[in-house]
Amino acid sequence: MYKPVDPKVSFPRMEEDILSFWKEQGIFEKSLEQRAGAPQFVFYDGPPFATGLPHFGHLVPGTIKDIIPRYQTMAGKRVERRFGWDCHGLPVEYEMEKELGISGASQIEEYGVARFNEACRGIVLRYTAEWERIVTRMGRWVDFENDYKTMEPEYMETIWWVFKRLWEKGLIYEGHYILPYSPALATPLSNFEVNLGGYQEVDDPAITVRFELEDEPGVSLLAWTTTPWTLPSNLGLAVGEDITYVRVRDGEATFILAEERLGHYYREDDSVLIEARFPGRDLAGRSYRPLFPYFQDLAGEGAFRVHTGDFVTTEEGTGIVHIAPGFGEDDYNLLKDTGLPVVVPIDAEAHFTSQVPDFEGLQVKDADKPIIQYLKERGLLVKRETYRHSYPFCYRTKKPLIYRAVSSWFVDIGKIKKQMIAANDTVRWVPEHLRAGRFGKWLEGARDWAISRNRYWGNPIPAWRCDVTGHIEVIGSREELHARSGVWVEDLHKHHVDEITWPGPGGEGTMRRVPEVLDCWFESGAMPYAQNHYPFENKEFFEKNFPADFICEGLDQTRGWFYTLTVLAAALFDAPAFQNVVVNGLVLAADGKKMSKSERNYSDPQEIIDQFGADALRFFLMDSAVIRAEDLKYSDEGVREVLKTVIIPLWNAYSFFVTYANIDGVTPQGAPESPDNPLDRWVLSETEGLVETVRTHLDRYELQKAIDPIVAFIDSLNNWYIRRSRRRFWKSENDADKDQAYGTLRHVLKTLALTAAPIIPFITEEIYRNLRSSDEPVSVHLCDYPCPDEARRDRDLERKMEVTRQAVSLGRAIRTMHNLKIRQPLSAIHLVTRDTDARRVLREMEDIIREELNVKDVIFRENEEELVEYSAKANFRELGPRLGKGMRIAAGVIQELTAREIQQLLEGSTLSIDVEGEAVDITIDSVLVQRQEKENLKVLNEGPLTVALDPEITRELRQEGLVRDLIRAVQNIRKDQGLAVTDRIVLGLEGPQELQEAVRSFEDYLSGEVLAEQIRWSVADGGAEIALGELEGRISVVSV
Repeated sequence: MYKPVDPKVSFPRMEEDILSFWKEQGIFEKSLEQRAGAPQFVFYDGPPFATGLPHFGHLVPGTIKDIIPRYQTMAGKRVERRFGWDCHGLPVEYEMEKELGISGASQIEEYGVARFNEACRGIVLRYTAEWERIVTRMGRWVDFENDYKTMEPEYMETIWWVFKRLWEKGLIYEGHYILPYSPALATPLSNFEVNLGGYQEVDDPAITVRFELEDEPGVSLLAWTTTPWTLPSNLGLAVGEDITYVRVRDGEATFILAEERLGHYYREDDSVLIEARFPGRDLAGRSYRPLFPYFQDLAGEGAFRVHTGDFVTTEEGTGIVHIAPGFGEDDYNLLKDTGLPVVVPIDAEAHFTSQVPDFEGLQVKDADKPIIQYLKERGLLVKRETYRHSYPFCYRTKKPLIYRAVSSWFVDIGKIKKQMIAANDTVRWVPEHLRAGRFGKWLEGARDWAISRNRYWGNPIPAWRCDVTGHIEVIGSREELHARSGVWVEDLHKHHVDEITWPGPGGEGTMRRVPEVLDCWFESGAMPYAQNHYPFENKEFFEKNFPADFICEGLDQTRGWFYTLTVLAAALFDAPAFQNVVVNGLVLAADGKKMSKSERNYSDPQEIIDQFGADALRFFLMDSAVIRAEDLKYSDEGVREVLKTVIIPLWNAYSFFVTYANIDGVTPQGAPESPDNPLDRWVLSETEGLVETVRTHLDRYELQKAIDPIVAFIDSLNNWYIRRSRRRFWKSENDADKDQAYGTLRHVLKTLALTAAPIIPFITEEIYRNLRSSDEPVSVHLCDYPCPDEARRDRDLERKMEVTRQAVSLGRAIRTMHNLKIRQPLSAIHLVTRDTDARRVLREMEDIIREELNVKDVIFRENEEELVEYSAKANFRELGPRLGKGMRIAAGVIQELTAREIQQLLEGSTLSIDVEGEAVDITIDSVLVQRQEKENLKVLNEGPLTVALDPEITRELRQEGLVRDLIRAVQNIRKDQGLAVTDRIVLGLEGPQELQEAVRSFEDYLSGEVLAEQIRWSVADGGAEIALGELEGRISVVSV
């Protein structure tokens, strides 16, 4: 006997029971133990921050990270799954600043770096328990006990080794560059971090100011800028060498600007006099008076002069660009070889310093208005506008970035770009287009990577500099640090190592650590090595199992983790870090907007699991656009639909088997070797096809292509095999056919559970545990993944059933289109096909078609003309390019084709038509065939098959239809009353004369279908109202 199946099961509660079973029995641990010594399948899990709770952005890749390792484990591999935590960096510091009520570098240092770092350490793992609960509830198996943390000394030590190896290879350098900078975080960001934050449309002041020429008082160069706060740092102006500039007289003033920009400043009827025209090169070298006095002493070093630059355009502004080399990349590059210093008169949080006394203490963006007022009061402001443009924002603080010159440590991407691109060419990307597309193009355009941060809670850059000579030593381990300094440290954080010093070379000066810490992206990119404490431990294991077989994250990581993994693997080993990568898209709210806690525009994942179960949520996410790296608009309705179309039908199939097997007291041990019934042979063949298809796509990491066949198979199992075989299980006697049906269905259900187990691990576990034999593993997840058995394949039978089901599907579609319900018998179905093999199959399967479509007769026609009248129109898309002007005449000829000629085209013939005296060959592709149903027929065509139903309902057909409706009503009441499928009943009826006559005509049929010992024309107490089409009545069901 099998454990009875609850037809009203709560899937969430069932899943909780499965979780308890897994935990109590140590199933995950056993799945690893039983693969000891097996080939390794290496999976890297990118570390999330534990300072926030998991959301849909984590659940999607988390599910993929569960499916592939489960599958590979069942397929015979050992798959270790270590969870990891990203413990350092801006997100943690930002959270800590908010918690402590402080902001910025100065307040952190005032609070105390050691206290601040220890406070950060205290909140890093704040939500780990919640993470473990949600991840586990989703059904994901991962090792939390043996997790890695980027703040652990062993992890940090490997990072030091990585940094030193890059230093030794000449791939790390220190330099001054214009970098995106977050004032709120007081640190530069890398280019890919800018992409993470994205751009927003903002309105900024756009002003035009005049710079008076030194040698021509009263004559001014006009320059335009959208960053007025950079004007106090102006050291030059740039013009286009070949751009034409004009000198215009405007009242008492004389201005110089690009001729193409005159229209922006003057209307056609303005009285302005153009005094001269000249190319930009003629302005080069001329000096002008600075707008502000702060750096006027630099004039003697070459400041406040005009330069030519190839970045100058006339698309906006005046065609003259203000140059502040401390705040723009083009500006910096233009003046970097002039010997001028880089002027950056702001502090770490972008407040003006005492170098700019009029605006000292103001945050740069807040200084725009007072600077504009300053210029206006001195007659230097020519025009003020508002300019809407796209501007980068910090991905952590959501505040505007600025660009500023900063000293930073860089990885020299240019030296390893070829290796990075070559490594990427060997990787399988899913979706494939990302390899050469989004990721490949990002690699091609990659710039040097700024890896240092002017922050505190991070892995210190292991470089010590002599305070006298500037000599640098890079340290690659704790042992090396001890050898140089005599100090042994367990903790490598900034507040533990910053005080460690030693004498400089030759005893000159002191070696002190540089102040920066490493970007946390550098740490996560080094995760393959650091999680193994390589090369200090696990050297042989790592080198044998690198690169990883598989990784997975969201699309945004093409400019994040995927990129940093690729950089460091190419730099260290001239290899990719991973061989296969699955990339998922973004999950959006139902309205297409980003999911937002503040807007509450999406359901909490835990609530969804509690309502529908994790299997339904997993299946929905994996069978959606998000698995193709596209955006998914999430809705609860989508999960509910999966429950209705996949999970419940699978449960119903399982429930059907267990219910009838228990009634008959059978426990079949396997499928029949050579079943007699073609339905058994067909479903066993289809099962092997399912295993082959799913296995092939899982091997290729094509999850949606692996899932779609499972959906189709569950539908076929319920709506074809079980429905077609139902009466075999109902028979009172146990014969060979019934035994074969039981053996077949148990085998199919168990194989389906094994095949789908990695994807929907809960319901498959429940099914398997009830159906397994005592000598089989206790869990479906401890089984080997099924291999297709070619001996069970019967492709000819699969083809026959496919043709048959197509005919049935078309017939059902006609019934739906014309409101001819399936319980209403019809007189006949007409079938026409041009495929001789299909015609043979349809004749062979005539009885199935008759029963499935509830028709009395199946009529085979030779010609479609017997069912429809043909007409044809020209296919302009195909003929137009060929015929050109003759198309109109050809269209008229085609419209006059006879039914016989159209039939010939449908049969594959080529016809010749006359178009203005020329013979033109046409085929079926040249025309659009239209079919007009003949009277009293409802017709549908698909490819070579045409199906027609006769919709006329005779008195006898109507009576039979009424009885079939009545049977359905009785069966629903039996189910509602909780009657067993074998319980016999007394059926009480009340209804009009038409119903009574129908029951009398089909009384034996009715009694047999509902197991009625007696039918009475009186209703017992508690009878139910029923509607049978247009008729109404009452029925009662009493068990006997």
